[in-house]
Amino acid sequence: MAKVELSWRRTTPEGSRLQVCAQCVGQEWRFFSRERRFERWESMEEPPLEDWLELLDAVQRLIPRGRFQREDETRIRRRIRETCPGAEL
Repeated sequence: MAKVELSWRRTTPEGSRLQVCAQCVGQEWRFFSRERRFERWESMEEPPLEDWLELLDAVQRLIPRGRFQREDETRIRRRIRETCPGAEL
């Protein structure tokens, strides 16, 4: 069962809209996507940098509300550096 679930919408490079969901299970983040509301969620093996940055932004906004800790932000930043070495944070 997912501890926390965050979701947002973005536009793909092809121009179609995409719903993205990130679930925190333990200390690992799992990403899922779908195009329409009633479609099945598809697992994303390699989420793009855009989704990682969106997740980081959401976690940073929820830290003052007590839903996340600074350690969660640090873990996400570390994971972004691992998956996208040239990314600016």
